[in-house]
Amino acid sequence: MAGPGKPVALGGVSLAGATMGTTWSVRAYCAPTRSTHALHAIAQGALDEVVTQMSPWVEDSDLVRYNHAAPGSVHRLPGAFAEVLRCALDIAARSDGAFDPALGALVDAWGFGPSTPTQDVPDDATLTSLRAQRVDALASLFEDTPPRLRQPGGVTLDFCAIAKGYGADLVARRLRDAGIAAALVEVGGELYGCGRKPDGTRWRVVVEGCAEESEPLPGIEPPPLRTVELDGLAIATSGDRWHAFEHEGRRLSHTLDPRSGRPVHDAPVAVSVIATSAMQADAWATALTVMGAEAGLGFAEQHGLAARFLVREGLRLVERASSRFDSLSEIAG
Repeated sequence: MAGPGKPVALGGVSLAGATMGTTWSVRAYCAPTRSTHALHAIAQGALDEVVTQMSPWVEDSDLVRYNHAAPGSVHRLPGAFAEVLRCALDIAARSDGAFDPALGALVDAWGFGPSTPTQDVPDDATLTSLRAQRVDALASLFEDTPPRLRQPGGVTLDFCAIAKGYGADLVARRLRDAGIAAALVEVGGELYGCGRKPDGTRWRVVVEGCAEESEPLPGIEPPPLRTVELDGLAIATSGDRWHAFEHEGRRLSHTLDPRSGRPVHDAPVAVSVIATSAMQADAWATALTVMGAEAGLGFAEQHGLAARFLVREGLRLVERASSRFDSLSEIAG
């Protein structure tokens, strides 16, 4: 037993579970007397809250109820929902529509959403109709105090490109509230790290990429492997490695371009973004994927975003990174 004034030695714990169609994990340091079952319940409870409020796959979630609501109805938003919507609207405006939280009807039309999957590609008339139902001025429907959102009719929200990141942030926040000062939270590949390990070091993670990095073709130089230290920082990755399909010989991303209503053509293999929250990193990774490597990198430089793009050039896989990303990462090895 530790004597008066003597610091308690912290022990490492590992937690894991399932949420949002994927997995989550936590590595943390706490006093040996802390119950891992209680900590697991805190993490799972935070993620269950995100699902209850924002899942398009749960019939009675707040998001689904809004999407199916009558035109003209006004909906009081729970706290997490409102927080995500504020961030989504901000990034939608700052990205000039490359990110859009009102994309649900188009997601369904392409067979990527909760509706019955389809192998058919929507025709031009369908896409024109669905794009007309979107509300580019969604911000005008949102009242911040108290948080409320009007349904004008036909607006279908989709938070799939931001909710996992927010889930990582919320788990970290709830663990901090429970007295856990050092934790690395991962939800579906999105990571948030806070606090230092007992030896004073930060959480070090490898930037997610693709198999071609670890298994390059003979004679082809792979891009450098990057690491990032997280303490009050997050990193999220998007790209066609995870979400792509073939149609008529073309590789199409499951990421839709809100400006055209169509899948992104020639999407970067992976786009990683470092930000102060996993919610922002998640959404910006999607927005920059939509912009593409050239325009996205220019945007990242102009706006001070830490972004790394992996792009295919013939048989080669090439890295392009913003100066902010370079300053926050190191080449491994």
